[in-house]
Amino acid sequence: MAQIFPKWTNQVPRKILIGLIVTLNAIIFGIWYFFSPEFTDVGYAPEQPVPYSHQLHVDQLGLDCQYCHTSTFDSKQANIPATQTCMNCHNQIQTESENLELVRESWETGASIEWIRVHNLPDYAYFNHSAHTTVGVGCESCHGRVDKMEVVYQAEPLSMSWCLDCHREPEKYIRPVEEVTTMGYKVENQLEIGRELVDKKNIHAPTYCQGCHY
Repeated sequence: MAQIFPKWTNQVPRKILIGLIVTLNAIIFGIWYFFSPEFTDVGYAPEQPVPYSHQLHVDQLGLDCQYCHTSTFDSKQANIPATQTCMNCHNQIQTESENLELVRESWETGASIEWIRVHNLPDYAYFNHSAHTTVGVGCESCHGRVDKMEVVYQAEPLSMSWCLDCHREPEKYIRPVEEVTTMGYKVENQLEIGRELVDKKNIHAPTYCQGCHY
């Protein structure tokens, strides 16, 4: 009896199966890699209700992070500055600027400006801002060179693996507390200074699950 299908068709099911396995693995790898915070979150720069240039205020005018973010060393969260903070200067500087109309309106009415959050960890991850700054984790270590940003954007992925890189080797990142808000901080003997600070501050950054998830 003559064969209906040619002999080469015997390999078709096997090739289809292999193709499906390869395709499925490629899709899984693509989602795992390209849907990570490194690709989905880094560079996020929402348009704020009031245009504010950190490059101008921090780099050119020399404002320290703590002038606006007053709870940097005292609270779980670094606060968004109140309208009063803006008006300390802008009740005398650029008092007629259209860009500051919403700030003046907030000052007159008492209504808060609805700033859009840039750095936002998921609810299942616990993070204490003061616990990091008070031992010498610099602002730029997590937020990047904010002093060079015309518009603030997320510079780091803030993913679990990214956090653990620092928790496993804090000596690579720790600096003297008085240098926490210094932008562009660099020293040649970082590891030596870092190890001394880790010992002095008795830093034992948790790498177990309950350290950040509980």
